Amino acid sequence: MSSPTGPASGLPVRMPRPRQPGRHRRPEPLVAPEGAPALVLAVPGVPSTTTRSLAEEVVSIARSELPGLDARIGYLDGDDSEFPSLRSVLARAAEERTARYEQAVAAGVEGIKEPDGPVAVVVPLLAGPDSALLRQIRQAVMDSRVAAELTDVLGPHPLLAEALHVRLSEAGLARADRARLFTVATAADGIILASVGGEEAVQAAGITGMLLAARLAVPVMAAALDQEGSIASVAEQLRSSGSQQLALAPYL
Repeated sequence: MSSPTGPASGLPVRMPRPRQPGRHRRPEPLVAPEGAPALVLAVPGVPSTTTRSLAEEVVSIARSELPGLDARIGYLDGDDSEFPSLRSVLARAAEERTARYEQAVAAGVEGIKEPDGPVAVVVPLLAGPDSALLRQIRQAVMDSRVAAELTDVLGPHPLLAEALHVRLSEAGLARADRARLFTVATAADGIILASVGGEEAVQAAGITGMLLAARLAVPVMAAALDQEGSIASVAEQLRSSGSQQLALAPYL
């Protein structure tokens, strides 16, 4: 996690859940603490029903993993009607936190403290680094004048490799389960991960590509959609190494 001035480095760390003592112990369910910052998913690009569906699915999973989480969606290029802008979502979260505090004071709640710390944690809906989009998201956070923390992008991460595996299997380009001994006639024997954001994005996609290659036991290479000839060059490398049927998977 980082401040709006720059993302932190490294992969996300999954912390072990506390366990109850006893032979048949169950992990205690995690819940968002009262007064926790809102999680705001920052969606870049032109808003559409497709991006909204994806963002809503991500938010739904986050809420199911952490009950009580205040998760919201803000669009970098939102219009504040059908697609609320990132700035307006952050401003709304700040207003609601202040209103909750004032209501508690008016109700005479004992021990109530004035809220401090970040109002929200902003998570860019980006698989890999894109300096141009990250600058825009960071600027939107600063323009909102709301105390918010900006995290790193989502990848590289094993869960993204798993998601790519699922998408490829749905398209008939990969086995759904590598442990099952069956073949798929249309399976690709070489995969190109197409990224946007320059060389840094290609390197990040390459890390997820290694994780995907380990799952599928086929070569996976990353290429840049925003660099002329990059896709063709990587495709030629895969063919020269023996791959005949290539699949192009977006990693954006």
